[in-house]
Amino acid sequence: MSGHSKWSTIKHKKAAADAKRGKIFTKLIKEITVAARMGGGDPASNPRLRTAVLAAKSENMPKDKLERAIQKGIGGLEGVNYEEITYEGYGPGGTAVLIESLTDNKNRTVADIRHIFSKCAGNLGESGCVSYMFDKKGYIVIEKTAVDEEKLMETALDAGAEDIREEDENFEVIMKPGDFEKVKSAIEISGIPSLVAEVTMLPQSTTSLEGKEAEQMVRMMEMLEDCDDVQKVYTNADIPDEIMNAM
Repeated sequence: MSGHSKWSTIKHKKAAADAKRGKIFTKLIKEITVAARMGGGDPASNPRLRTAVLAAKSENMPKDKLERAIQKGIGGLEGVNYEEITYEGYGPGGTAVLIESLTDNKNRTVADIRHIFSKCAGNLGESGCVSYMFDKKGYIVIEKTAVDEEKLMETALDAGAEDIREEDENFEVIMKPGDFEKVKSAIEISGIPSLVAEVTMLPQSTTSLEGKEAEQMVRMMEMLEDCDDVQKVYTNADIPDEIMNAM
């Protein structure tokens, strides 16, 4: 899992810039709409919607946009019907790439994703070709300078975290998806600030990339995340800090 927090932290910094352009709102609105359609419009009884609403609030989405997305999901307003599709493939150096999308035109989406893969020395694969390499987990990243390690361990493990790992300048707190909200809440109540807090797909092992392949991998991730139909992108690539920061 080495390198995951580096990419997650940079991705969240990029999301702050995307929010200014409204791009992040578009992705959040899609997720809220689909979550409400599948599990109802009450966040208290719909965990997926509750997580999406919390993400929207953390990005300062206006309340009217949030409520409108929920209404579209439960059929109170006319809206586009999105289909959930997961794509899998191989990036530079044989790295695994997992993509979650919400689309109203799967032919357009698969064409866009295939184009990105081919442009960045990758190949779009068949369903199931890399998903077995990832585990769905709750994931929280905290800077080492922001917390006492003993306090973090006591708080997180008591709340249900499975593991706490060190990764460069950060602590990574890992938990089952069902325990994510409980652990996140306990950490917040303890006054511990987090860099990243999300339910994600963590790679079971990583593939190190250097030079041109590492640059191609970063470019692929950026292009995929800029695609309007793509919600989330995961990879098992481990990329050197200097290349990650430079790009």
